[in-house]
Amino acid sequence: MLPDNILFSSSPANDLSVFISKKKYSKLAVLVDENTRKHCYPIVQENLPEHFLIEVASGETQKNLDTCITIWQALTDHALDRHSALLVLGGGVLGDMGGFCAATYKRGIDFMLVPTTLLAQVDASIGGKLGIDFNHFKNHIGVFQQPAMTMVCDIFLKTLPAAELRSGFAEVIKHCLISDLAMWKQVRSKSLVHQDWRVLVRHSVEFKAYVTTEDPTEKGLRKILNAGHTIGHAVESYLLASNQRILHGEAIAIGLIAENFIAQKRGLLSEQDFNDVTAYILQVFGKVALQKNEIEAAAKLVLQDKKNKGNKILCVLLKGIGSAQWDDEISLDEMKEALSFYQSLQT
Repeated sequence: MLPDNILFSSSPANDLSVFISKKKYSKLAVLVDENTRKHCYPIVQENLPEHFLIEVASGETQKNLDTCITIWQALTDHALDRHSALLVLGGGVLGDMGGFCAATYKRGIDFMLVPTTLLAQVDASIGGKLGIDFNHFKNHIGVFQQPAMTMVCDIFLKTLPAAELRSGFAEVIKHCLISDLAMWKQVRSKSLVHQDWRVLVRHSVEFKAYVTTEDPTEKGLRKILNAGHTIGHAVESYLLASNQRILHGEAIAIGLIAENFIAQKRGLLSEQDFNDVTAYILQVFGKVALQKNEIEAAAKLVLQDKKNKGNKILCVLLKGIGSAQWDDEISLDEMKEALSFYQSLQT
């Protein structure tokens, strides 16, 4: 059963209007970027009560304190009080950052998430993790705070370019690999363009909602959701700092292959399963070029990973497809070997 604050909608304009009218907020701000203002805001605009827009630039590089200051200043300029609300219309970057700004403005105002990308719908908008990057370290500053409402609507997926759809698919794959062998078999039997997004989005939302309800602040079970993220975040942080654009899902695809390599080397994952997963991920995502010196530099960034404890690098490793274990310690040498393996792959 889904938490009360998650709503699947086929009529987002009407459902937003009903929800907001019941809340009787004193003021409403709507946060968008240039893409969601053009493609998504018109879908809901006419049904919203009186509101004002805050527009920021899109992209992971904007997910920082400077952009937060812009958002906080706009909320302040429009004199939002603690009975006001922020509606965030966007992908994972905007949801993480907008939610963080709302949760910290005047010690917290309500915020609503309308995730407009596949990545945001299946992952970022569920579970109450909010935050921004700091010095290129992913989500280095943040809080846990649940939105008043998250509205999931597949209408918005039709506005996505193929690259963004593919990026979100990495999280769908991850959810299947760590929890559901049968669903993984369904997924890998189809190409990206032939997936049933309505089924896959609901599957991911229900799974992540269950996990985050059981463990809201990531003390145990919720750590399983970090599969692919220890190595993936390190690579993503390095490439972003080097002005090499990479989407989050592309980085997680790298992380899944690399971390599965470690699991296979340790005897947790069979060679056949490892090869099958690797082949499918490469088929969908291709391969990101990494030089030897870049592997070394990216590996060192894992020492700043939020999941670490003391000097231990902690990771999620598959224990067969459909199951995983968390807080497995890995070494820098294992990580570098795994990334070197990734770099050697042929596409």
